[in-house]
Amino acid sequence: MARKMSTMDGNTAAAYVSYAFTEVATIYPITPSSPMAELTDLWSAQGKKNIFGQRVNVIELQSEGGASGAMHGALAGGTLATTYTASQGLLLMVPNIYKIAGELLPGVFHVAARTLAAHALSIFGDHSDVMAVRQSGVALLASGSVQEVMDLGSIAHLSAIKSRIPFIHFFDGFRTSHEIQKIELLEYDELAKLLDWDAVKAFKDRALNPEHPKTMGTAQNPDIFFQAKEASNKFYMTVPDTVANYMKEISKLTGREYRPFNYYGDPNAENVIIAMGSVTETASEVVDYLISKGEKVGLIKVHLYRPFSEKYFFDVLPKTVKRIAVLDRTKESGSLGEPLYEDVRTLFYGKQNAPLIVGGRYGLSSKDTTPSQVKAVFDNLKEATPKNWFTIGIVDDVTHTSLEIKEKINTSSEGTIRCKFWGYGSDGTVGANKDAIKIIGDKTSMYAQGYFAYDSRKSGGVTISHLRFGKKPIRSTYLIDEADYVACHKQSYVYQYDILDGLKKGGTFVLNTIWKESELDKKLPGSMKKYIAQNNINFYTIDATHIA
Repeated sequence: MARKMSTMDGNTAAAYVSYAFTEVATIYPITPSSPMAELTDLWSAQGKKNIFGQRVNVIELQSEGGASGAMHGALAGGTLATTYTASQGLLLMVPNIYKIAGELLPGVFHVAARTLAAHALSIFGDHSDVMAVRQSGVALLASGSVQEVMDLGSIAHLSAIKSRIPFIHFFDGFRTSHEIQKIELLEYDELAKLLDWDAVKAFKDRALNPEHPKTMGTAQNPDIFFQAKEASNKFYMTVPDTVANYMKEISKLTGREYRPFNYYGDPNAENVIIAMGSVTETASEVVDYLISKGEKVGLIKVHLYRPFSEKYFFDVLPKTVKRIAVLDRTKESGSLGEPLYEDVRTLFYGKQNAPLIVGGRYGLSSKDTTPSQVKAVFDNLKEATPKNWFTIGIVDDVTHTSLEIKEKINTSSEGTIRCKFWGYGSDGTVGANKDAIKIIGDKTSMYAQGYFAYDSRKSGGVTISHLRFGKKPIRSTYLIDEADYVACHKQSYVYQYDILDGLKKGGTFVLNTIWKESELDKKLPGSMKKYIAQNNINFYTIDATHIA
């Protein structure tokens, strides 16, 4: 029986699965996680029921500290609680995160991972926020696509309840949180069957209650604190197996294979990339491309980042691997290397015939990461002495860390239609394209993807809508750089930007303009007219201003 499909973004997918397992949601908005809280509040107001047959009780606090404090209280009182946050919001929750983890309370934080304000503020995505709490005692589960947010988001809740360890389920801010994809839904009755109801009862029984009082959250002295801290080890030791078992159950339901670490590529690969988040989708495309060229390459997608399991890592790593590149979407200034890189190096400490391991950074503040850049990482591994501590996606002309892109490649699925729409913030272009891609996804048999690039000003700034659709699943988690169709909705952009850059030969260009056909030869820039002529572009104009 075919599963129900729906077109939604990552925030909606996270809100959907979290609602199923949540009794109380404590919320405070912060970009780009706010839609998760907004949807939970909306569904609660509409009377939507969770798997317990209840409407979720949504409480909006006055800060992230308040949201996490209320979550801590709800959990201590025997209520399954969830919150949603990002960036500085997550940091403001740190004191309560330590308490929730230390008291073995099964809360779940869904995080649209976002840049932390350092030399400058940025609302865009990377992993600097979640990496800042990796030592707090919460489990960290990473999703790399909207479908994974749906599937792994449920695993975060199921595993937290069974293991008693709180989870942070994170995915890339904007690139995944706001990317629209056609995905398969998990039904609430299916999720209810996977829940360990005995664990739910045990959690309720442990709640603070005046009818059976207990002591928790004490002040401890040197005579006992250390021992009590170490006593929690046994709970963390069970987490990888708990997560792996629930991954097997979700895999049975969906046909999509999940493991704490997923390997993708040649079973006899010699060069491998290790990464987590949305870049793994792009890297999968590159692996397919290079394998088709005869190269022995592969990719390890990290899902369960904490606790970091040596057992499950070596279960999937090909024994033939000679060189590894680890990609981190964060920068730890002054360190020997970034977090995932250091974890992977530690895995091989003292091992015979260990592979050469290098690390690099990518994608800070949503810097686009393309297939050509990922190929540059594989090219680097083929060098006699691969560059370590490298960067991709930028030209670092100060400290010279950048890898050179030797070849521009196209790895998107054959038959995928790629469209770019240039708009002006608040002119309706983004909203119309969101509706269009959802119509394609929900009303046709095609797969669909929408991503909307704009700066932090939003209203009044440049917007570029990137739409893809086709008969095959779409894994392209990067901006369109080779388009079949380009539309420009603001006439003045023809003088300000290279609107036609990347439009393929024989492609279509639509310009919204008040110019008459007789004026185009005089008004259009010479470079644009030359590109249209040399590349046989199908050029159309529309005066939407007059029509409106």
